[in-house]
This record gives sequence, structure tokens and C-alpha cells, in this order.
Amino acid sequence: MASRTRDDGAGEGRVRLYCLAHAGAGVASYRRWPAAAGTAVQVTPLPLPGRENRRREPRITDRAALLADLLPDLLTAARRGPYALYGHSLGALVAYTLTRALADAQAPPPLLLAVGACPPPHTSTALVGAADLPDTDLLPLLETLGSLPSGTSAWPGGLWRRSVLPVLRDDLRLAASLRAAALHPATGGPVTCPVLVFAGSDDPLTEPATLAHWQRWTTGPVVSHTVTGDHFFADSPDLPHLVARACRDRLAATATRGRR
Repeated sequence: MASRTRDDGAGEGRVRLYCLAHAGAGVASYRRWPAAAGTAVQVTPLPLPGRENRRREPRITDRAALLADLLPDLLTAARRGPYALYGHSLGALVAYTLTRALADAQAPPPLLLAVGACPPPHTSTALVGAADLPDTDLLPLLETLGSLPSGTSAWPGGLWRRSVLPVLRDDLRLAASLRAAALHPATGGPVTCPVLVFAGSDDPLTEPATLAHWQRWTTGPVVSHTVTGDHFFADSPDLPHLVARACRDRLAATATRGRR
């Protein structure tokens, strides 16, 4: 984990922005973020086990395994300087879970928690509880989100069906575990930092109005944005600009308070 959260030359005053991806995916959606975010924000994608350069590692399906994997070195990183988290869909639940666990460990809170394309934990979507549906029921749900590839890859025996669908099912199991933990008084409840909420204008899974209910999950302010796109808008050119600007604004506000 240390190699995934090290500063990599981050200078004083830079915000480290940790980014977490949607279910079934790696962090390729964030490849353009460093250039778009600017020099004041260091974008650090955090791939989960079982994909990309971690593809040989066992996948995780519950909160305990997630925290064992990501939390120790993120605790160290949180104490080094200003940071923020952005999570997309499943990644938003991961980012929320990490923020709560960091608070429980009495670590410095992030400047902000940014969540995209994810309804708050107390609400439901068609994919909640879908991890163990038969393919004949799950694949139509995924098709409505635009998750199925074109061509024969999603057919029985196809590459997507063999390599991506098992990852996606385990990620849906992880999402269910994180939602349940968020609703438990011992492991859930509101965070204390500001929450920045993003919705896709054409997202069939999460309507912008639903995302307003994230207010229940923080004692800080909530700011909502709707960006152009469907459920998979993490590679939208507008998104990294908006998140980076919020990071810079929060860093400036924190510095101003510190000088008073």
C-alpha cells in the first residue's frame, strides 16, 4: 500500500487527491486527471486488488478486508499533509468508508470527500443486492447502465464475461458490505468534512435529486454538481477541474483560518 500512497515528489502545499474507481474497473478513468487538475493537486489513483497492476492479488468483498488493504498507509499519508478523496460509484462508498475509518482512528480529516454517481448509503438502486443474480437477470441491468461491451465479448465464454464479470460481481458484494456497515451505528454515520456530490445528467442509475440526500452523511456542508454524461462520467473533462478547484479552495480556507 505504501507504494500507492507515497508523495512521489509532492511539494509543500500540494493536496494529494486519492481516487477510487467504479465497480468492475481499474483506475484508467483517472489517467487524464493529473494534467487537468493542475500542479497544486497530486492525483493518486488507488486500484483495488484484482485488477491492473494488482490483478494477481485476491479480490476483496467486505469492509474488513478493504480497511486492512487501504487504511494503514492511508493513515500515514493523512498525517503528512492535506489530502482529499474522490470516489466514483462503488469508489464513492469506498471513499466514504475510508473517511469514516480515518476519523475513528483520529487521523486528520480530508479537506473534502467527493462522491460521484453514487446514491447515499441509506437509499437503494437496482444493483443493490444484485451480486448473485443469474447472468440472465444481471446483464440486462448492466446494459441499462452502458456497462456491457459491444460485440461478442459479453457472450457466454467471451473475454468480458470471463474476466470482467467476476470482478464486477465481487465489487457488488463489496458495495453491499459497505452499505450495511454505513448503516450500522458502530461503523457508519456522518463524516465531518465537506462533501462534494456529482451526478451525471443522463445517469439512469442515480438521479441528481437523489444525491441531495448525502446531507444526511456529513455534519459539514454539501455542494452538488451535475456534469454532462451517463453513469460513467469519471473521465469527463469538467470533473477533475471541479474537484481540483474545490481542493484548492478548501486548502486556502484552511490556511486562512490557521493564520487567525
